[in-house]
Amino acid sequence: MPASKAKIKANNKYDKNHYDGIHMRVPKGKREIISEHAKEYDGSLNKFLNRAVDEAMERDKSNG
Repeated sequence: MPASKAKIKANNKYDKNHYDGIHMRVPKGKREIISEHAKEYDGSLNKFLNRAVDEAMERDKSNG
């Protein structure tokens, strides 16, 4: 069952108040590779990208 217009509006309002967006470009075909990897290990592309960024920042701090 598709989400109602009210539910979509509520979700968009929540997202606007709680999240920032980042647009990332990758070479053609790489998105699918990353998505498949994310599904296998984290379940979602967003969760995987957040984990990857957090780990990279932690490594940078350690090497600082």
